[in-house]
Amino acid sequence: MQQSENDILRRVRKIEIKTRGLSNEIFAGKYHTAFRGRGMSFSEVREYRIGDDVRDIDWNVTARSSKPHIKIYEEERELTMMLLVDVSASRGFGSAERMKQNVITEIAAVLAFSAAQNNDKVGCIFFSDRVEKFIPPKKGKSHILMIIRELIGFKPESSRTAISEAVRFLTNVNKKRCTTFILSDFLSPKSEQAQLEDALKIAGSKHDLVGIRVVDRREAELPDVGIVELQDAETGRKEWVDTSSARVREHYATSWQGRSEAMLELLKHNRIDTATISTDSDYVAELIKLFKQR
Repeated sequence: MQQSENDILRRVRKIEIKTRGLSNEIFAGKYHTAFRGRGMSFSEVREYRIGDDVRDIDWNVTARSSKPHIKIYEEERELTMMLLVDVSASRGFGSAERMKQNVITEIAAVLAFSAAQNNDKVGCIFFSDRVEKFIPPKKGKSHILMIIRELIGFKPESSRTAISEAVRFLTNVNKKRCTTFILSDFLSPKSEQAQLEDALKIAGSKHDLVGIRVVDRREAELPDVGIVELQDAETGRKEWVDTSSARVREHYATSWQGRSEAMLELLKHNRIDTATISTDSDYVAELIKLFKQR
């Protein structure tokens, strides 16, 4: 159903009230502890002194001057947060009170307000199987509200998923180290796994990547409701399935479990901390748990 301008504004205000409160009361301090102080930026070059770390030697300057020089770094006082938000068609699924896209929107808002509380910049990349929209990092409440508005009302051109496209774009557009949250159900095609692993490996060497995996319990198992026609939200493919068959239900559950474990293993292999959040669970508790383990 098409949302009117007033509907969108009402939802923005509702989400602002809820998520800003959570950020103020719970997350701002934990976000600060978990993510600040990790970024180091280049400051200057000076001559090498006894006791300096030889790993910091700038070999180009050393060669030009014939004297050893080292790079000096300082802790970044301000960080940049990037939100990589999945806007593919599979986010429109939900069997409980909320759809995955509603949960993703609220979590993104909480994270954005938490960053704003610490005077950090926030940017956003909306992706399907392509980069749909890029919002450059900025500070300020009005900027955060604009991101939330886009999260609610944005209509993607494509229905499919390719997380690697967004991760590669992040690497190319953000040269400075940033904290990046990938908010997705991570239901990317098997054919994309190799590209995704390569993209994560490169991005992970430059940025602090965190996965927020939003799922629905009905995706993991089929209910026993007889013969039904199922449709893939991203490809449009339809198929009749006999859900009354225990063998069919078991095969589906096993396939889903295998796919989920393979994706989590890929993320773990690339040292990406990941929280899995169900549409019918408390995302606050899961986020706090994620922040504490960092």
